[in-house]
Amino acid sequence: MSRLLDASSLVARLFNHIDNETTDMATGSWREPVANYRSQSRLENELALIFRRTYVPFCPSAALPEIGCFIARVAAGVPLLVARGTDGVVRGFRNACRHRGAQVACGAGRQSSFTCKYHGWTYDLEGGLRKVPHEYGFPDLKQEERGLVPVANVAERGGLVFIQQENVADAEEPAGLPDLLGNDMALISIDEMTINANWKIHAESFLEGYHIRSTHRETFYPVQYDNLNVVEYFGRNARVTFPFQNIEKLRGRACTSRDVAGTTTQVYHLFPNVLIATFLRRIIVVVLEPVSSTQTRQFSYMLATKEMARSQASEIKSDTDFVAQGTNEDRRIVEAIQKSINSGANTFFEFGLFEGALAHFHRSLHEFVDVDGKSPAQLRDPL
Repeated sequence: MSRLLDASSLVARLFNHIDNETTDMATGSWREPVANYRSQSRLENELALIFRRTYVPFCPSAALPEIGCFIARVAAGVPLLVARGTDGVVRGFRNACRHRGAQVACGAGRQSSFTCKYHGWTYDLEGGLRKVPHEYGFPDLKQEERGLVPVANVAERGGLVFIQQENVADAEEPAGLPDLLGNDMALISIDEMTINANWKIHAESFLEGYHIRSTHRETFYPVQYDNLNVVEYFGRNARVTFPFQNIEKLRGRACTSRDVAGTTTQVYHLFPNVLIATFLRRIIVVVLEPVSSTQTRQFSYMLATKEMARSQASEIKSDTDFVAQGTNEDRRIVEAIQKSINSGANTFFEFGLFEGALAHFHRSLHEFVDVDGKSPAQLRDPL
């Protein structure tokens, strides 16, 4: 597990790039077969071998701040319910009543129990079955055996809730993660949208700055730099730092007082499908849930410190509107890629030396998923 650069070292590396008109570069290129984006069977393997068997971030802990807080949504094609119990522990369940399978919760909120709207079977926050209307009609029912079915494991690390849906003996628990989301974070909003593109095409748009000038000419480019990033890896995860031009104000400061807050946006990619973007006044946690090989459901959790949320609400709103413009620009591009993916123009996508985080992402995917009988080594095609 590699260590991430501290603020002083990171700023020094950024200044070196600025002064020399350079950027972090990978040691080789990567060619990813277009078939891996088009194939529904490939997606099913990704869901089965990665999304359901490994520890995957589900939501920020701040989205479940109190006893009874819950989130119910589909993850890796499976309806899940995650709730904070009366003991303060977060638990995850398959969102299906043990009577006839209807979902017992929807969306997000806070409540003391979950009642199926079909026949009224009721479950407590720990998943136990507590009420069956007219229970004399079920003489063979043992309530203690018919609680909600739990997921294999739930873990809270670094301000995030991780879910492992299926038990795998050698699965790695989340470890070595930076403390991205402290205990003082408050949830500002949860937004959902459908992206008409493969989840990997969308994820890739977060992980390189090579497109800043062309795609974001009126938004990010005037305040950032063209193709200038620091790219770091920790395990299968990555951090890409995008500096703002106002980083110049740090040049005269002592190394120990250089703070990147407000002078950079840092995008953390937590494998496989979560992006965390830091801004001056808030942090956005983006969860990409594949719906099909051509569609992705995006869940965005906006967070800020409790003090910031109270005192700078209008500034947060203004910043959010600006970032939303840039996000829509990325969305148009990735959806355009999806529209042309069956054109036959490309048999592979070319990731150059400026796009090392994308190669790292796909290399990690290939560690889990074999494609068309080929090994990851055969699929990698460095130039």
